[in-house]
Amino acid sequence: MSLIPKKGNVYVVDDDEAVRDSLQWLLEGKDYRVKCYDSAESFLSRYDPREVACLIADIRMDGMSGLDLQDKLIERKSPLPIVFITGHGDVPMAVQTMKKGAVDFIEKPFKEEELLNLVERMLDQARGAFATQQEAASRDALLSRLTTREAQVLERIVAGRLNKQIADDLGISIKTVEAHRANIMEKLNANTVADLLKIALGANTAGAKAG
Repeated sequence: MSLIPKKGNVYVVDDDEAVRDSLQWLLEGKDYRVKCYDSAESFLSRYDPREVACLIADIRMDGMSGLDLQDKLIERKSPLPIVFITGHGDVPMAVQTMKKGAVDFIEKPFKEEELLNLVERMLDQARGAFATQQEAASRDALLSRLTTREAQVLERIVAGRLNKQIADDLGISIKTVEAHRANIMEKLNANTVADLLKIALGANTAGAKAG
């Protein structure tokens, strides 16, 4: 057994107790944290989107189906990677889930190695999404410290405007623009204009707005 911390969280949603127990035994044996749920409704009521995790779900369950569960997660804009367990007759349905963003589907009875490879793939994806979210949140927190006027100045710096042009745009003096630039650099912890552009353009890429 590895001495490093647990590899990641794996949610298992299946209304068949034997399947849940089997998956929990397999995954915990490979040092994953496993949380099992007997229904999609039970999972949704406890799901914490702040966890780095992936989901293994049966496609056919009593009550809410795996497809319905996926739709609910899409509505919540959840980044949770999903793989579905299907019976032979469910393949067309499983293909539909992939069109909606599922990572893959596996047919019963499935090979353990295939499932473990999928879990690691999903957790890699989840870690990447979490890191991106954290970076975006950090940028947003920095940008929220700017005043409206500072945000206007930053927008023009990013557009490549010179101090004199910014002053003309906003009807303020060049000295005032320089003061705003200094404040912006300090508030965003930027040492160079390149640092400033990375923060501002990174935020724009993530869909955040400096204003």
